[in-house]
Amino acid sequence: MTARDEILNGLAEAVVEGDASKCVELANKALENNVDAYDAVINGCAHGMSIVSDKYEKREMFVPEILLAARAMQGAVDVLKPYIKADEIKESGRVAIGVVLGDIHDIGKNLVKLLLETAGLTVFDLGKDVLPEDFQDKIKEEHVDLVALSALMTTSMMEMKEDVKLFKEEFPAVKIMVGGAPVSQEFCDSIGADGYADNASEAIRVAQKLLSE
Repeated sequence: MTARDEILNGLAEAVVEGDASKCVELANKALENNVDAYDAVINGCAHGMSIVSDKYEKREMFVPEILLAARAMQGAVDVLKPYIKADEIKESGRVAIGVVLGDIHDIGKNLVKLLLETAGLTVFDLGKDVLPEDFQDKIKEEHVDLVALSALMTTSMMEMKEDVKLFKEEFPAVKIMVGGAPVSQEFCDSIGADGYADNASEAIRVAQKLLSE
């Protein structure tokens, strides 16, 4: 196993374990060993976080552990962020993110926000249980290019459908991506959203693809 692989695997493990000091130590070690900072964030930290969200969905991890993992990851990201080269940040854009009305589950949304910021995007976080009007105001005020909607309950998927319809009519140029445990590519296509991501690290790729269009 190469030094890079060892560091990336270590970062992922430290995130899963919620070990903040280990994350910081390995982030510094990545820089000392000339591991690319963006590579370390995406294939180390974010990979660890997608393991965490997977365990959360399977009820193998719970909210306190998720928060520890997110805090640990943030420690590593703070070390690595200044070293991410500008040209790796594909297409900078402005993103409004939030959990749709009637839904208060925001762990996935918080992870996606963290990773989008790490990738150099400007992110406006509207929080959870967000009124459609609040999204609309933010899109207008901040000249948003992309809206990221999250729903964690099947009941709030209907709200997501209404939001997409509304935003598409009012802001045809704005791209919309959706995600959350009950959401699928099929559902995304059926409601007319532009992109779907099934985990936080995938969300970066989807966002960058939509923004480059």
